[in-house]
Amino acid sequence: MKILDWYILKRYLATFFGMLLLFIPIAITVHLAEKIGKILDSEATGAEIAQYFLDFTIYFAHLLFPLFLFLSVIWFTSKLANNTEIVAFLSSGVSFARFLRPFLIGAALVGGLSILMGLYLAPKASEGFNGFKYKYLDRNNPVENGNVIKQINDNEIIYVSSFNPRDKIGYNFTLEHFEKGKMTHKISATSIKYIEEDSVYRMKNYFLRKINQNDDAFINERKKDTLFSFDLTDLTPAKYIAETLPYTELINFIEKEEQRGSSNISRYKLELYRKWSLPVSVFVLTLIAVAVSSIKRRGGMGVNLAFGISVAMIFVFFDKIFGTLAAQSDFPPLIAVWFPNFIFGIVAIFLLRNAKR
Repeated sequence: MKILDWYILKRYLATFFGMLLLFIPIAITVHLAEKIGKILDSEATGAEIAQYFLDFTIYFAHLLFPLFLFLSVIWFTSKLANNTEIVAFLSSGVSFARFLRPFLIGAALVGGLSILMGLYLAPKASEGFNGFKYKYLDRNNPVENGNVIKQINDNEIIYVSSFNPRDKIGYNFTLEHFEKGKMTHKISATSIKYIEEDSVYRMKNYFLRKINQNDDAFINERKKDTLFSFDLTDLTPAKYIAETLPYTELINFIEKEEQRGSSNISRYKLELYRKWSLPVSVFVLTLIAVAVSSIKRRGGMGVNLAFGISVAMIFVFFDKIFGTLAAQSDFPPLIAVWFPNFIFGIVAIFLLRNAKR
């Protein structure tokens, strides 16, 4: 690599990580100010609180990787343009395509980091972040997306009104068993908890109703330990489980749910495809940022930043709209995830052609 490449690449990476270091403490401070009362009232240890904010940092940074990168590229490229450094580079015989090379190398490095975080670090951080929140901060609202209803095989359907992943406990549990379209028995309990050391489920206020042809039989116990054919993940809301599973486990989980005919497959696939679309967004937004900010304009850096913030908001809008559409309808999740990259990729090509002129 030549001096030009190193100069731009160092500015690219330094500005990006500098912006992360600037905004992450702000996000932590705002989040701490919002939750400080509940944290002080909780029984969490100092180590648990420290781990919670570390998980929050990883979760927050990965979620906003492309947008931080986009604004940082606009920032330092605008400074290059205002200092007429870009004009000097291009006047020395460097083509615009050659000028883009260090930006693409930087995008590849950040995209690789995004893949690493998305496949392994972010799911673990999401599990710790949400687990602490459900255990200590939202005790009266264990999971936002409660009311889990799932068919676990051809004959059985389970239900819980809410689930606490940290303590592995679900509330208002029901299991209904059917034979030839008719219910043969129904199990209900006020709570069901997975006991990991014994590999059993413990139910409180256990109630079994056996439905016979002539009359019904009832069994009631205060506490009952038993085995079930379903996994702990079957009790977990779709959004939560998709965020917390590493890549290979998520693939296996999706295959199992497809065999069951789960209605939440689109939600799971959205999370799976995002692990690969996010790094591509890094390249697309980098090209748009360079094309917009490489030209010196009246109003200077403020105009470029205003444009950058507008584009970022539109990108997030597209991502949320199509994500919600795929999660709540038959819209293909693959198209929903990649459509914003496709549209903004066309915008990037158009802007680059104008920037070359």
